[in-house]
Amino acid sequence: MKVELTVNGERVRLDVEPRRTLADALREDCGLTGTHLGCEHGVCGACTVLVDDEPARACLMFAVQADGASVTTVEGLESPDGQLDPLQEAFVAHHGLQCGFCTPGMLISALHLLRTHRDPSRETIRAEMSGNICRCTGYAGIVDAIQAAAAHPCSRESGLSAH
Repeated sequence: MKVELTVNGERVRLDVEPRRTLADALREDCGLTGTHLGCEHGVCGACTVLVDDEPARACLMFAVQADGASVTTVEGLESPDGQLDPLQEAFVAHHGLQCGFCTPGMLISALHLLRTHRDPSRETIRAEMSGNICRCTGYAGIVDAIQAAAAHPCSRESGLSAH
């Protein structure tokens, strides 16, 4: 089936099997390997992307379901000149990552959280991020990073990802 998406701001046309997941299409057809496959059951959150600005588990969604949609992956956070998004910088500065496997899904979920909650409390962050599993960090650094990103001037202006 022919599928047309806007992925990280670029129009993409794909020819996919009807049962091909969005995660597989992004990883294999678009070469965007930042969308990780952890459980392939929608439980871990490693495959989280934004579809029309809403979080979606790319392992549970068929590519054909995203036809005509705008998809944001972790690769879409970085500016064209390679500058990290303030959210990515906060994850680095506050040790919000270790092995990095869950990080793409965490970043996308955190981006959505900050677009919908301008000044989230630690409790709100924990609740909103509960669908993303991390086995390494203990979550304290992730919560610290999201709070720091929320305080960044860029997040006040445009909900982060201003590049």
